[in-house]
Amino acid sequence: MLEPSPLPLLRLSAPVPPAASARIDSAMNRAITLSTLARLVASGAAVSKADLVSAAGLARTTVSTGVDELVARGVLGLDGVRPTPGRGRPADRLALCPGGFVLVADLGAHGAHLAVLDLSQRLHAHTHVDIDVADGPDAVLGAIESQLTALRASVPGPDPVRAAVIGVPGPVDGRRGVPVRPPIMPGWHGYPVTTRLRRSFGCPVLLENDVNLRALGEARALPADQAPLLFVKVGTGIGGGLITSAGVLHHGADGAAGDIGHIRVRGAPDVRCVCGNIGCIEAVASASAVARRLSESIPGAEVATINDVRALVSRGDPTAVGLIREAAGLIGEVVATLVHFYNPARVTIGGSVAAASDELLAGIRAVVYQRALPLATRNLVLANSVLGEYAGVAGGTVLGIEQVLSVDGIGVLMARA
Repeated sequence: MLEPSPLPLLRLSAPVPPAASARIDSAMNRAITLSTLARLVASGAAVSKADLVSAAGLARTTVSTGVDELVARGVLGLDGVRPTPGRGRPADRLALCPGGFVLVADLGAHGAHLAVLDLSQRLHAHTHVDIDVADGPDAVLGAIESQLTALRASVPGPDPVRAAVIGVPGPVDGRRGVPVRPPIMPGWHGYPVTTRLRRSFGCPVLLENDVNLRALGEARALPADQAPLLFVKVGTGIGGGLITSAGVLHHGADGAAGDIGHIRVRGAPDVRCVCGNIGCIEAVASASAVARRLSESIPGAEVATINDVRALVSRGDPTAVGLIREAAGLIGEVVATLVHFYNPARVTIGGSVAAASDELLAGIRAVVYQRALPLATRNLVLANSVLGEYAGVAGGTVLGIEQVLSVDGIGVLMARA
C-alpha cells in the first residue's frame, strides 16, 4: 500500500490552440496531433472527444482517429462518462493512463529528494539522501543513479522509465544539459549531466536549476491566478525562479533569469562571495552567511550547518533570531526591487530557514511593503512555500510528464506503448 503523497494534484499546461488560419488537419503531422490531444486531456482542458474538437481546432474525424489510437496504445483511457446537455448520450470521459514512470532528483547543496512517479502523478516511492555537491559530479551522480535505480526496483510492474528530471543548485544550460560555472559546485562546469543519466536510464533527461524546479512546482500547485510568481529560496545560497503569467518557467536568453543571489544590495557588508564579487546578497544573507556570523557571535560556539541555524532559530535563540531579521531586511530590499521590475502576483519564500520560523518571512514582508509602491503591492501575496521541501519534486514531476507528452516525446511513447 502506497504512503499518502505529500504532493497535491498539479496543473499541467495545455497546448496553445493553433491560429484559426492554421487549423487545417493536413498541416498537422501525426506527432503534433497526438501530443495536442494528450496534453489537452492531461491538463483537464478537454475531457471528451467533443471537448477536444473545440479545444484543438481539429476536425471531428481527426480527433476521433487520434483518440482511438491513444486509447489503443494505452496513453489515454476511459474514466467513466460525462453528462451532456439535453437528451444526448453521455460522453465517454477521457483521462491520461499512468503507464510509465518519471524519475525526479532534486539536489541541494547537502541533500537530495528522489522520487518515482507515474504519468498520472501518483507517487510510488520517494526518499531523501545526504550528498555534498562539493564532492564532484562523478561521486554525486553515481550515488543518485544507484538510489534512483533502487527506488525504481522497489516499485512492482514492467512499465518503463519515460523521463528523468534532475535539479542542481547552480546555473545550467538546459539545451546542452550541463551546469555553467556553478559557484558552490566545484568540478561541475560543463559536465554532461543529461548525457550520463540518459545512458543510465535509457530515457530523455532534463536538467534544471533547483530553484526553477521549486518555482514551477509551487506555481502548478496553486491556482492559475497566482502567476506571475517569484520564488525565492534561502538556503546554503540564495536563488530565484520566475514563472510567467502563462504558468511556465522564464529562463531568459541563456538560462540565467532568476539568479538573484549575486545581486549586491545597498547597505550590505563588504563580504566576498564565492563568485568572487563583494557584497552579494548570497554572501551576506544566506543561511551559510548567518551560520558564519553565529559562529562569530556566540563565544565558543561553532555553527557549521544550516541545521544548526534552524535549530537555534526554532528555539528562539535571540542572537540567531536577530541575525535572521537582519538577513530578512537585506533580502527584502532585493525582493522589493524585483517586485517593481517583474510585478508578480505572488512571491513565495522557501528553503530551510523559512521552514524553521516565520521570522524570515515577516522581515521580508516588512521591507517589501514599506519600499515597494502601492501599485506593485496592492494585490501581491507574499507567503511561505505551500509545498515546502517537496516543491522541487513537484516541479520535476510537471517537467517530466510534459516532456513525455510533448511533440518529441509522444512519438517515443507511442512506439513503446
